[in-house]
Amino acid sequence: MKRILILLAFVASSALAMPDPLRGTADWQRWGSGEMRWFGLSLYRATLWVAGSTPASDPLALVLEYRRDIPRERLVDSSLDEMRRLGASEAQLRRWEPELRRVFPDVREGETIVGVNYRERGAAFFHQGTATGEIGDGEFARFFFGIWLDPESRSPSLRTALLKKPGT
Repeated sequence: MKRILILLAFVASSALAMPDPLRGTADWQRWGSGEMRWFGLSLYRATLWVAGSTPASDPLALVLEYRRDIPRERLVDSSLDEMRRLGASEAQLRRWEPELRRVFPDVREGETIVGVNYRERGAAFFHQGTATGEIGDGEFARFFFGIWLDPESRSPSLRTALLKKPGT
């Protein structure tokens, strides 16, 4: 029984652990977390980290822990489709498409991508703790993180879970 409790404590603490790319870069705190589902299938678990006291703080980070394999092309195409739906222009999307292909890898079940939103400066991305690149465009960051955080997000329940203040 003691071993089971220790294992459960380890699993719970690892789910709350700060991702490596965030360590030592700011005073991060874990905010909200939720599952992204599509037709009942879990695609990934998203967790929002803020460097400050609210999600309006700058920077913020979104950690995506994948529940299934997803090829780079699908990640890029889905991101572009969602940014288009949120109002990004076709000219912006054409400019950002090669940048997304550069920073997004194919992901396997259990792998993690961390995106750090520097608002006016753009965004930095990490796969499995290793930097994959930056996109230095504040408008890109606004639309990209809007996929999860904009009031018009396709998944309002995930948005609500991400923005839920810890302990409430």
